Amino acid sequence: MSDRLLTHLRHVDLAVPDYDKQLDFYSGVWGLTEVAEDTGISFLAAEGSPEQYVVRLRKADEKRLDLVSYGAASPADVDTLAERLLAGGVQLISRPGRIETPGGGYGFRFFDVDGRTIEVSADVGVRQHRKIEEKEAIPVKLSHVVLNSPDLNRTREWYERHLGFALSDTLSSPRMGEVMHFMRISNQHHSMALARGPHTALHHVSFEMRGLDEYMRGSGRVMRAGFRKIWGPGRHMAGDNTFTYFLDPHGNTVEYTTELELLDEDTWHPHVYDFSQPEVTDQWGTANPMNELVAKESFNDPDRGCFVAPPV
Repeated sequence: MSDRLLTHLRHVDLAVPDYDKQLDFYSGVWGLTEVAEDTGISFLAAEGSPEQYVVRLRKADEKRLDLVSYGAASPADVDTLAERLLAGGVQLISRPGRIETPGGGYGFRFFDVDGRTIEVSADVGVRQHRKIEEKEAIPVKLSHVVLNSPDLNRTREWYERHLGFALSDTLSSPRMGEVMHFMRISNQHHSMALARGPHTALHHVSFEMRGLDEYMRGSGRVMRAGFRKIWGPGRHMAGDNTFTYFLDPHGNTVEYTTELELLDEDTWHPHVYDFSQPEVTDQWGTANPMNELVAKESFNDPDRGCFVAPPV
């Protein structure tokens, strides 16, 4: 769309009860780098990404998704978006202003239709990053985030109307109807997806690896470290990306992926894929079968932080 103001996904912020265990996981076996810390807060970067950080961990009594952060091209675009949201009746948590997290910048926060906190920012300092080398099985960048919603199409329509997301593809089945919408803000097949779930919660966070070999090596490292693999390795049809899903120490689902499809937005038409067909969920046929038990793992715990802003 011509007036799309979001450019990309910046970071995902998690509140976690066992902070030390989570920090060890993300900065150790998962392959992120701790770049800043304060009392009970850590900022973790991906070595191949110019973003200051891609995950923030905050020590808390109860786990929750603190916020999802997106980039904008300029402070003027941030201001324009804030005014549009206000005019559309969206509840702002803060007005546009200086951001005090690593890299600074100019941005604001607001609630989405399900009560999640969303941040949009511009002029964030670029982190010194590097090329990930062959066989270096650590995340290059944050790929996408998937969110559970009890009212799938209401949430989809809200993101289309207020934030300019476009529908790329949908997963459906004769028995269950629509279960997932893949949404984009660029030519990347999806920066966000929305999954139908029994409650508002984080479904999963996905990290891009350098290539197929690095993706497999990373998946193997996490398996050998004893963390639970939910599903994979395999290759989805929607997005044409590889996948291996694991549970972090507090039951959040995290994914290694690579080769997510890039679209020609001028000619792309959304597909509706029947996910009851095995080749839709896994083109390769190498992953363990998708079933209700696997799907329920990513329902996650109900996020009781909805419409409650997290600490800055």
